[in-house]
Amino acid sequence: MHNIEGASAGLNVAAFDPDTAADLPPVFLIHGFASSIDLNWVKSGWVAALNRAGRRVLSVDLPGHGKSTSPYDLDSYTPGKIRADLLQVLIDEGVRPLRDGDPSSGVDLVGYSLGSRLAWEFGATQPELVRRMVLGGPNPHDVLADFDLAAAQNFLNDGTPIADKSTAWLLNMAQLVPSNDVFALLALVQAVKLEPFDPTDAVPKMPILLVAGDLDERAKAMTLLAELSGRAEQRIIAGRTHENIVTSREFKDAAIEFLG
Repeated sequence: MHNIEGASAGLNVAAFDPDTAADLPPVFLIHGFASSIDLNWVKSGWVAALNRAGRRVLSVDLPGHGKSTSPYDLDSYTPGKIRADLLQVLIDEGVRPLRDGDPSSGVDLVGYSLGSRLAWEFGATQPELVRRMVLGGPNPHDVLADFDLAAAQNFLNDGTPIADKSTAWLLNMAQLVPSNDVFALLALVQAVKLEPFDPTDAVPKMPILLVAGDLDERAKAMTLLAELSGRAEQRIIAGRTHENIVTSREFKDAAIEFLG
């Protein structure tokens, strides 16, 4: 692994090179809310599995996450700004537009949860770069846009219980990692509310693999994304929830096969 100067000030970008490279494009990993490169992709075994398959791996800690800085201004966290940063990372890493006869051109995307939302929009707006995508725990409904900021702030101020189940779950997830700056993550939530996810706004046209656990309530909802795409395959992983599907060997194997 080597760390790279971020495309945007304060972003932590990392590259992981295989011992023997396959003649395929790099794989760009986009983690979920309140996670990081290390938690989402390294400790779960994704980087090692992709490297064993000969794939070069690129990834980035989203703003407010991992080793990236945690500003409090909303402009740093809008999905549009984050996608622009992701594009600059790929340009800086030498990713070339897709070209017939060049199997290593372009990039493959793997996104999880919030990362799936960002990957969907990135693939739709940068079709000249993205060859294939794998989206884990995707959701056509934007749970961050529905997050009850006032309830979360009241809970943090004086412990007032949060009535909304989704808000309580997301805030708990943000607090599970001691290094997370919860107030920076709340700034991200507020920025997402300015640009809520609507998968019909722009639909990616490249082949997509959609993956969810059968214990994830999002599993049925991802069918909408498959119908919008027209080029998507769906995989349901038995015994897995939204939180633990990322550690599934079956998920990794399916992704590697689909991207190969």
